[in-house]
Amino acid sequence: MRVSEAMTRDVHVANPRETIREAAQAMASLDVGALPVGDNDRLVGMITDRDIATRGVARGWAPTPGSPTS
Repeated sequence: MRVSEAMTRDVHVANPRETIREAAQAMASLDVGALPVGDNDRLVGMITDRDIATRGVARGWAPTPGSPTS
């Protein structure tokens, strides 16, 4: 199998000015674990679900039971 057979061509590119919540919502709706981040048609990085989880927890942003999700 080649990479081209497993990849998607319908790519959502996150903007560096998006919030973490917006990136996470995009990942959830697309059922993906990573998004490329682009600025003015230039790839500037990647954000992953692991980035969001580990950095969020490290900063004390972990969701708590009963907390709002919107």
